[in-house]
Amino acid sequence: MRALTLSDTLSLQVDLPTPTPQPGEVLIALRQAGICNTDLELVRGYMGFAGTLGHEFVGTLASVPDCAVDASGRPLEVGCRVVAEINCSPPGGPSDPALRAHDPQRTTLGIFRRNGAFADYLTVPAQNLHRVPDAVSDDEAIFTEPLAAALQILTQCRLSPTDRVAVLGDGKLGLLCAQVLSSGSAAQVFAIGKHPSKLAILSNLGIQTALVTDVESTRSFDLVVECTGSPRGLLTSLSLLRPRGTLVLKSTYAPPLPSTDPHEQRALQAALTAALTQVVIDEIAVQGSRCGPFAPALRLLADRRVSVQPLIAARYSLAQGIEAFHKASTRGTLKVVLHP
Repeated sequence: MRALTLSDTLSLQVDLPTPTPQPGEVLIALRQAGICNTDLELVRGYMGFAGTLGHEFVGTLASVPDCAVDASGRPLEVGCRVVAEINCSPPGGPSDPALRAHDPQRTTLGIFRRNGAFADYLTVPAQNLHRVPDAVSDDEAIFTEPLAAALQILTQCRLSPTDRVAVLGDGKLGLLCAQVLSSGSAAQVFAIGKHPSKLAILSNLGIQTALVTDVESTRSFDLVVECTGSPRGLLTSLSLLRPRGTLVLKSTYAPPLPSTDPHEQRALQAALTAALTQVVIDEIAVQGSRCGPFAPALRLLADRRVSVQPLIAARYSLAQGIEAFHKASTRGTLKVVLHP
């Protein structure tokens, strides 16, 4: 089979064996997958991962063990469409997805010790699967994982109708977080970013937006969700957040490249050190936020309560995977989709 694999560099392999499911696992044929910022960071060295990339996908069950059921207890059958939670525990490990996300024995699809979805076939534990409703298209289904990550904020933070919330960053995850927080709470939500064309997607949905260059350091927001994908996002977030406010961190990033300007790195390090001091002085609550619940995400997609189609920027075949990654890494690009 074919797969986009990462070792020292990213390459397309065309003669790999089809993986064999282990006990409790299923074999999935890829239908469609999306490249996310984490995939780009992995290529830059994040997590030191080697193997097949990809964790945002929808597939068709190609092989299912007898009596296998999905995360909700529904029987799994060859031919049905599925998406998968990315944290995989070995047999006998936690069945609760929230516990699997922090299981020290876990593997993580396309990120940590487990091959991912940018391939003709992949294997995943049956307990990680969710059947995709007929009302959800393949285009929509590939957004289940990042949409679940956006929903995780609502499970971690209690928002009141008087709260002012800023979502910083107008990339794929930022656009989803802004939609989820606008529809899932009564708080006043502002989306702040660098790209008018991206912010227009939210403006068309009735969500308030602003360019980061036009936002003053008012320190008036009760909660800031940092989705920029850049360490400098922390600095901007703290300039917006009131004392005793809450900072939700969504970004992950690889270490700086050796070629990075050392003077710039020292300046950034000094600024981040000052920012940590500000966290202490202002008594900021810092909430790390990662994976979230799939079932509510699929319901939101089925009920058309979030808009994801405008987030798709380009489509490539798996054979064009290297070109697809170049496109995805181009500044300002939203979701790049791969298909077999």
